[in-house]
Amino acid sequence: MNAQDLKNSILQLAVQGKLVEQRAEEGTARELLEQIKLEKDQLIKDKKIKKSKPLPEITEDEIPFEIPESWEWVRVGEIGSLTRGSGIKRTEVIEDGYPCIRYGELYTTYRTKFEKTVSFVTKELFDKCHKIHTGDVAMTLTGENKTDIAMAVTYEGKDTIAMGGDMTCWSHHMMNPLYLVYFINSPYAISCKRNLATGDIIIHISNDKLATILMPVPPLEEQHRIVAKIEEILPYIDQYDKAYTKLEAFNKKFPEDMKKSILQMAMQGKLVEQRPEEGTADGLYEQIVAEKAQLIKDGKIKKEKPLPEIAEDEIPFEIPSSWRWVRFSEVMDVRDGTHDSPKYIETGIPLVTSKNISGGGLDFSNVKYISREDADKINERSNVDTGDILFAMIGSIGNPVIVNKDRVFCVKNVALFKNYDKSKMCIEYVYWFLYREQYIMKKVASGGVQSFISLKVFRNYLFPLPPLEEQKRIVAKIEELLPYCDQLIK
Repeated sequence: MNAQDLKNSILQLAVQGKLVEQRAEEGTARELLEQIKLEKDQLIKDKKIKKSKPLPEITEDEIPFEIPESWEWVRVGEIGSLTRGSGIKRTEVIEDGYPCIRYGELYTTYRTKFEKTVSFVTKELFDKCHKIHTGDVAMTLTGENKTDIAMAVTYEGKDTIAMGGDMTCWSHHMMNPLYLVYFINSPYAISCKRNLATGDIIIHISNDKLATILMPVPPLEEQHRIVAKIEEILPYIDQYDKAYTKLEAFNKKFPEDMKKSILQMAMQGKLVEQRPEEGTADGLYEQIVAEKAQLIKDGKIKKEKPLPEIAEDEIPFEIPSSWRWVRFSEVMDVRDGTHDSPKYIETGIPLVTSKNISGGGLDFSNVKYISREDADKINERSNVDTGDILFAMIGSIGNPVIVNKDRVFCVKNVALFKNYDKSKMCIEYVYWFLYREQYIMKKVASGGVQSFISLKVFRNYLFPLPPLEEQKRIVAKIEELLPYCDQLIK
């Protein structure tokens, strides 16, 4: 239960008479309603308020829930009067003058002094407008499917504020105004308001419809105690909200942190045991180096510049003795896509960029197209095959993808990782290494507005190399554990 749900529960208990006890010495709501009727009749007689339209009798099947015997059901329009605001145009607002409150300045604050939110109008316009007085309740009539309520208090010692359009003022009610505010904000009243409103995204309700809503009325002294109890509880709800928000943030972050921890253990050789019969990474490394040398000799790949020796202070963490630290391009063919911007055409060969890599796959729905001639030139250098890994190297760095090629395409500003020999390296192990490292790479990426990782960085990147069979067992264990992290999100 979040803080809003808890607050809703408190307000619902309040309007059902379950938040405080009833006291016989405080009289009954019927007595209060008789006083309100007498006062209202006198105000009508004195022409201070207009006589409202007759409201329908309350039938038994309309009553939504039980209330204490000392309470009464009435319609909102029977309590005081509802007066719609006057239209105040934006062009009529001035820098200083007589205070007014416009629709956009009314928020769910329960108590409002309007000291920072009010606008100002001339005295001439102020005199023409309907007013909000201290103790009145102001409500919006139009909004984005929500209820914005506030109780007008004062503005710099003035107890009268002009009221703009699309809101109404509930005045002359002889009730505790905050009880009315809490009632209007209760789940029951909000539901009533929405059921009576017209519109979908932007809803509107009229004063006439507001007036028909059923309201449970307690004796006045009990209203005061209900308000006091709510205001006693609300600070605790605020504290709960802060704690709940922290917990939600933790719960949201925890599955991803758990996934990172699993991958960290995997890359440190702590996720599965080492088995002597599976050999060592040194033996595997020699096989891969020999295969790479043969590919260079056959002219299938180009000879690279010598890579620097791995210094002791470069090594980020310890790995098992049967493993070996290598630089990425020692064991993987590391390339990238074109950096040029070929001419785009309406239909042709898809050109995949970082924006087309997401969620562990390739999205061709918004891809741009280039000619076959341009695509062939790009693919001479960076042809993508099934089983290769793509990794965004500019902008949103990361999002590794193991390619399952079902169409011809080429890549731009994307790192491409290819096996020298598919029988020597488990590409899924490389994928999970890159998946983990993307978080680190994002932090150390170069660039200002648009960050990037250079091809040189990828080729020199340190890579913990286990024996091949252990790579496969690591991948199997990762794929066994990660679904549990996904379940934590749900």
